[in-house]
Amino acid sequence: MKITLRIITLLAFTLVAMSCKDRASEKRIAELESRLAQIEGNKNAAATTSPMATPAPAAESKPEGPLPVITFETTDHDFGTIKEGQKVTYTYKVKNTGEAPLIIQSAQPSCGCTVPTYTQDPIPVGGAGFVTAEFDSSGKPGINNKTITITSNTWPKVTTLRFKAMVTPQSELQGPVK
Repeated sequence: MKITLRIITLLAFTLVAMSCKDRASEKRIAELESRLAQIEGNKNAAATTSPMATPAPAAESKPEGPLPVITFETTDHDFGTIKEGQKVTYTYKVKNTGEAPLIIQSAQPSCGCTVPTYTQDPIPVGGAGFVTAEFDSSGKPGINNKTITITSNTWPKVTTLRFKAMVTPQSELQGPVK
């Protein structure tokens, strides 16, 4: 009888301990769901705040005063059909149609097969510059759609240039066929 009572008591303590862990887990899950809802912008979610929550960074606003305006003759280029292994280049012409000197801060390609170069000096109001894209088609058979992301002192700060090429694969046969 004493052994049965001890077993029942031990079992009761175990159940109580486990239920406390479950409540703590449930509370933690509820906090995480609330944070996720806030991040996603769900206005209907409970407004429970967590001490670990960090405020979202404020969106950048348009700077005051005169600004440069980056204008391209075209933001898209089609290299057409090229052979695999061929390197092709296109120069996008840039004009500053704004009211302040234009500074191109960076040109980031979408992949390592593209090497951009650009005007490094400030482009005066009414002045012209360039962004050149060199595409290496080695190992890139098929249709290729690539981008170059331009960051400058304009509003908005980012402009995207695009180009495409149809790359015909090299023949796998090297030399005469026997």
